[in-house]
Amino acid sequence: MPDQKLPFTAHLAELRKRLIICFLAIGVGFLACYAFKEKIFEFMAIPLLGSLPEQNSWMIFTGVSEAFFTYLKVSFLGGLFLALPVIFYQFWAFVAPGLYKKEKVVVVPFVIFSTLFFIAGSSFGYFVVFPFGFKFFMGFASEGIRPFPSVREYFSFATKLLLAFGLVFEMPVISYFLSRIGLLSYRTLAKNRRYAIVIAFILSSALTPPDVATQLMMAGPLVILFEVSVQVARIFGRKPLTDEEGNLQHEEEPGKSAD
Repeated sequence: MPDQKLPFTAHLAELRKRLIICFLAIGVGFLACYAFKEKIFEFMAIPLLGSLPEQNSWMIFTGVSEAFFTYLKVSFLGGLFLALPVIFYQFWAFVAPGLYKKEKVVVVPFVIFSTLFFIAGSSFGYFVVFPFGFKFFMGFASEGIRPFPSVREYFSFATKLLLAFGLVFEMPVISYFLSRIGLLSYRTLAKNRRYAIVIAFILSSALTPPDVATQLMMAGPLVILFEVSVQVARIFGRKPLTDEEGNLQHEEEPGKSAD
């Protein structure tokens, strides 16, 4: 049975505790990444630098403190990625008291796959989408118009896409979690498939450069991930049992079938 209900103030105290742990983990990651801030930013800038014209084009900063604060943000982003396992575990620890004992045992797979899917999504954006998107933007350069992208603007743009792709790749994990505890069924997902496809294209158009190829490169994985989420919910979700008259009896454990 789930743990006994706690008062609202206790939930707030628990949430504060989990958030503090997350921020401490990010802080430790920040300190570790700050020592390599230049290398991290150079790595992040590779897709853009590879799209710049070969001559008379480079990255610049126009504000006195722009480069300094950009390096701070780079270190924070690196710390966030390093702290992902801690963040996902703290999220699970916060919701675990409301789960059944048999549902709490999936904490290790949840943390591992949540981290891997987030990194996979960000990697897809970096290695696949970035080169096409930046090549599109740099295609407007000419002899009279030379690109000199700002390090601040580039980092802001790249961070938004990296986090967006990381989050959307969490769909199968979220589907598994919600279907496992009975809050979501694959029938609900399948019934709303058409809306999910429309939302996927709306998100891709809002989060990616305005060229069809790049938008499809985000919308395509979104649709595929939704279909994977449907199958995950179908395989691992709770399945209600009914008697001969169609009345609901009890829930079937995932992986078991009715006699």
